[in-house]
Amino acid sequence: MTDASTRSTPRASGPADGGAGVGGPHGTPEAPITTPQATKNKTVTRPGDRIFGSLASGSAVFITLLVAAVGIFLIWRAVPALQRNEVNFLTSRVWDTEDINAMAFGVLDLFITTVKVSVFALILAMPIALGIAIFLTEYAPKKLAKPLAYVIDLLAAVPSIVYGLWGLLVFAPAAAPVAMWLNEHLGWIPFFADGTGSIRGGGTVFTAGIVLAVMILPVITAVTREVFAQTPKAHVEAALALGATRWEVVRTTVIPFGKSGYISGSMLGLGRALGETMALYMILRTTSASASWFSLNDSGATIASKIALGYAEFNNNIQAGAYIAAGLVLFVLTFVVNAAARAAIAGKRD
Repeated sequence: MTDASTRSTPRASGPADGGAGVGGPHGTPEAPITTPQATKNKTVTRPGDRIFGSLASGSAVFITLLVAAVGIFLIWRAVPALQRNEVNFLTSRVWDTEDINAMAFGVLDLFITTVKVSVFALILAMPIALGIAIFLTEYAPKKLAKPLAYVIDLLAAVPSIVYGLWGLLVFAPAAAPVAMWLNEHLGWIPFFADGTGSIRGGGTVFTAGIVLAVMILPVITAVTREVFAQTPKAHVEAALALGATRWEVVRTTVIPFGKSGYISGSMLGLGRALGETMALYMILRTTSASASWFSLNDSGATIASKIALGYAEFNNNIQAGAYIAAGLVLFVLTFVVNAAARAAIAGKRD
């Protein structure tokens, strides 16, 4: 045999040389796999998703515009009265709007009373609401927890005027001896010192704050209870497996998990307290004396109750503008409280 016959014909080089079985039957490369045009595009948006997204975005924009419109309306109606005001609106304690040509009105006393009664009510309601929420979610039997939670939620459905009547006719006479004892024995503390109100009569921040605490208690309790109930069971079981007691489980897992919800519920309750009108209008006694920053034995009026008290003057736009200016302060105060609550919750999450 000749050398030519024993030599094999070299194989054509190509992409198939890189490995066995790759390529076509003669070593030619396979054609590239084509992708359908539909798979190259992004996720297809269905008409229902598009409609729902548009409605959600439109609702958010509508609410934002509505809040902005309320603020613009308050400013627009308050400016004419503020231009005729002869005293500083933010620092004056005088309120005289009878003569529209010589108006003198300030919001400082109203602001102090509003903040004082709301904060006092919040201080009373927050620990009680926390205890109730922990009891209902961790300690109470299921047969008792649901009916008790339902009863507490019903407190939020009671009209505020009913709370006002109860506070004025029932609670104020019952709380007067306690307020008098605190004033006599702890009067050296600014909170229980003599104020502008009659302690025996009961129409003070002390009485109004306790009634207001009962009013905001179901709001804080409901939100806190729902958040605590969402605590992951794995966290609770892990703590129990490590030998933690029931209280240690609550302290190390339930409360840290639901802290943001507890703060949110408290701020919702504070917002309700800041805007409460009828109950405080019926309980608090109006007075011409200046309110102090700390004494719970002061009387006076909150911003909301002052607006309700001056309703008869709303037939004149200039006089009404003075009360609208006070309402603008309450609007800004509520906005600041909500913004602070959101910032606090964001900080806890971080």
